Amino acid sequence: MNCVSERVKTAAIALSVVAAATACKEPPPATPPPPPEVLVADVIKRDVPVYLELVGQTIGYQDVEIRARVEGYLTNMAFQEGTVVRKGDLLYEIDRQPLEATLAQARADQATAEARLAKANNDVARYKPLVAKQAVSQRELDDALALQDAARSQVDAAKAAVEKARLDLGYTRITAPISGLVGATLVKTGNLVGRGESTLLTTISQIDPALFRVGVTEADYLLVRRRGIESGKQASGQAEIQLTLADSSVYGHTGKVTVVDRAVDPTTGTLGIQIQFPNPDLLLRPGQYGRARLLLDNKPGALLVQQRAVQELQNLYSVAVVSGDKVAFKNVKVGPRVDSLWVIEEGLTASDKVVVEGLQRIQDGMTVSAKAAPPTPVPAKTEAVTTAGETTR
Repeated sequence: MNCVSERVKTAAIALSVVAAATACKEPPPATPPPPPEVLVADVIKRDVPVYLELVGQTIGYQDVEIRARVEGYLTNMAFQEGTVVRKGDLLYEIDRQPLEATLAQARADQATAEARLAKANNDVARYKPLVAKQAVSQRELDDALALQDAARSQVDAAKAAVEKARLDLGYTRITAPISGLVGATLVKTGNLVGRGESTLLTTISQIDPALFRVGVTEADYLLVRRRGIESGKQASGQAEIQLTLADSSVYGHTGKVTVVDRAVDPTTGTLGIQIQFPNPDLLLRPGQYGRARLLLDNKPGALLVQQRAVQELQNLYSVAVVSGDKVAFKNVKVGPRVDSLWVIEEGLTASDKVVVEGLQRIQDGMTVSAKAAPPTPVPAKTEAVTTAGETTR
């Protein structure tokens, strides 16, 4: 019995020693996590032309309002709306009969005034020798001379009334003052026009050439102006300008700046510029919207990175660059955007590899596992475009 107790006691002591030894032993070290995986891409180097893109609207080279200058009923509309008319073509006719009667009355009044003037001339011619012989008084001659002057003035007034009546009668035939595209008529045959006001009938627009009007910010205007002077041009009107239409097609003719407004509009902060485009096919109509592109600069050997590689914080731009297995953030100076790319003006070299995916998982100086990103298709002809208000940095 005593032997059994001794054995149990000895086993318990052995178990206690083993447990104590196990408790004092340190746990094995944890395996460190693998470095974060990022996708990197090479910096692209190529020549990049930089364009300024301006949104605007077409207007006619001349927009002439056709108005009724005399009162009367419209008797004829001699054109087809929306077609091209030539200078001198008949557009409208107004009832002539009331104005013909007015002209006849004015001519009759003129004849009456001329008859009175003839009588006054005869009286003066008769009185002058009689006054010398004292057969009539000087007063009678003076009265005859006064009547002669009054009759002469009445003849002049009658002639003016005849001329006005003749002009008014001519205004009953309304012809095209210019060649161009005529719009929709605002009045129809039978309407009374010209009562108390010069009624607007229609509008003719000369659209060959066509004008494209845009607003340019002060910064963009100064940029264009200074670069034009640097290249030996005295005005930006020397440069050819492309026009992109609403369907994204490029218009077949280039334009040039013809007019720059005198002053900046204080309400919008922009300067109005007028660009002239040939329009032989009459494709451009007043009121169309489009985008004009003006070449600002040519950047030879520009460095470009994917836009998703650039981080912005409080107007500061940075790019993560991988060298070996270490990552470093570099501050950069960015230029214009080019499709899905961004021009980097300062801060990178052509041999750098930039992180394009995984930026959220890395910090400056961290060890990373870099893999090549899938290639991004780049257009063969790389063009940088800045819109109005967004200048190259």
